[in-house]
Amino acid sequence: MIELTPSKEGALLYVHAQPAARRSGLVGEHAGALRVAVTAPPDKGKANAAILDVLAKALGLKPSQLSLISGETARRKRILLAGLSPEEAGRLIAAAMPEPKPSND
Repeated sequence: MIELTPSKEGALLYVHAQPAARRSGLVGEHAGALRVAVTAPPDKGKANAAILDVLAKALGLKPSQLSLISGETARRKRILLAGLSPEEAGRLIAAAMPEPKPSND
């Protein structure tokens, strides 16, 4: 389950970054964090900017509502979703998540 924490400004979301991926988008969950893949390389903040852009588009938020709180050079990052409660953020994330692929059992 994706961990969302309340803060004075909004909801805090943990993100597991996957830079230099083939495609950008929400990938799933990893150890309580939302996995976000971006095609941008982890160079001079390009991947961080791309992650915020992918999140804003996927969740239907304004880019100004998202900010990187910690983890600038780490794979695990903390993102502030300004103006949202953890419940609201959870609903947006659930709606934006990719459908699970059916298994070939």
